[in-house]
Amino acid sequence: MTADVGSNIFDLLVVGGGINGAGVARDAAGRGLRVMLVERDDLASHTSSASTKLIHGGLRYLEFMEFGLVRKALLEREVLLGIAPHIISPLRFIMPHEPSLRPAWMIRIGLFLYDHLAHRKKLEGSRGVDLRHHPAGLPLREGFRRGFEYSDGWVDDARLVVLNAIDAQEHGATILTRTRCIKITPTTDAGAIEQPCWTATLQDDNGKQSVVTTRAVVNATGPWAAGFHDAATRGRSKHGLRLIKGSHIVVRKLFDHPYAYILQATDRRIVFAIPYEQDFTMIGTTDIEYHADPREVTIDADETAYLCEQSNRYFRTMLSPADVVSSWSGVRPLLEDESTDARAVTRDYALELEKTPAPLLSVFGGKITTYRVLAEEAVDLVTSAIDKKARHWTASRPLPGGDLTSGLESLERELSAMHPEISRNTVNRWARAYGSRALTIFSRSNELGSEIAPGLYEVELRYLYQTEWARTADDVLWRRSKLGLHIDAQSTQRVAEWLKTHGRPQ
Repeated sequence: MTADVGSNIFDLLVVGGGINGAGVARDAAGRGLRVMLVERDDLASHTSSASTKLIHGGLRYLEFMEFGLVRKALLEREVLLGIAPHIISPLRFIMPHEPSLRPAWMIRIGLFLYDHLAHRKKLEGSRGVDLRHHPAGLPLREGFRRGFEYSDGWVDDARLVVLNAIDAQEHGATILTRTRCIKITPTTDAGAIEQPCWTATLQDDNGKQSVVTTRAVVNATGPWAAGFHDAATRGRSKHGLRLIKGSHIVVRKLFDHPYAYILQATDRRIVFAIPYEQDFTMIGTTDIEYHADPREVTIDADETAYLCEQSNRYFRTMLSPADVVSSWSGVRPLLEDESTDARAVTRDYALELEKTPAPLLSVFGGKITTYRVLAEEAVDLVTSAIDKKARHWTASRPLPGGDLTSGLESLERELSAMHPEISRNTVNRWARAYGSRALTIFSRSNELGSEIAPGLYEVELRYLYQTEWARTADDVLWRRSKLGLHIDAQSTQRVAEWLKTHGRPQ
């Protein structure tokens, strides 16, 4: 069934529900544009939930003279720590010194630049450490005596996407998940719109089609951006993409302290070992050229062995592939450059605006840390093209739940007082997932309902279905939360059955 075009007119259609698409939709809706976002799968179902989950400047990019990118990312690190303090938090990193790979003077210069390339208020500076007397030295193998300590930020990447989409919707945007944009075609027959625009044919996961008209389109399809652009314009984009697979493994925790590690690998790459979900350590990432379908990406045996090998060079606890309890892989759509080595490909981005036959803005490249400023620049270009400008606003407005007046610990105490029967770990998760909005979701007057899985009650499942577009057990257990690491197959099945039986359309 085809919808009436005249009743579905938008200023902007955003195609792609990853971090860049959600960020653009939020920014544009807050500037007063009538916005629709469509995503053929779940929000953050691909690259944006498969990151190393860091908000960082990219210390290693200094080695490739990417000073502008690092400065931009460091500036954004401060902004994001301010607007999303519930899902983004400071994290101290330890780099054990391996003299055969990089001399100490080079690391000290790099850390000095990292501390001073951008104004820093929220994070501590770097320093040298004696690993023989530092808590982070205990899990390391003998021989590591010297190290360096510096700050960056940790983020719940998939929730960052969802919160941007929620804020976009609360500013009037229409968010459609599991809806594919089959094609966009230029049209001049758009009723009230007196300029060339686009007609977009959409199809939901039941096969039902509809048509909408939009003054502009943002192509934020990540690994598919070049193909989407070329199909819409029947021409080649100016920018190319280089698809790089990055994989991570999760093992039982290798250390019992709050520090993360940045490890120098034998091939001069960097591997992170990060505390994860209380009981685990996350290790990654790899950098491998990828030429297959990004929807089918998975870790391979060589990647698993490589990450275990690099961990074993540093930690006393020896790992084998049998120790891996979870893993994920994502395809990073990096901006094509002349680099022959995948690790050296730039993490910067480019925005390509086609003004004819109607405005089409394509996003090439980028990294999660710079998504907000990318979105701001993208919306500037779109509003200029359709002659509808408004002020910037996203740098100072908290994301949903980010308006914490007394901090997370105070919020946790308040939630515990409301529900003294609930475990500390669950209360901690509520606070860090939902921020100030947890007080409404889990208010004293609300019945929590049955415990469908350990630490997961009906009231939360209902909220995730009705407000956060969660439709499957994976949406809930791996993207909206990481409870999938903590529960068994039976609990997973109960979550799937509850969503199928009790879910209600939004």
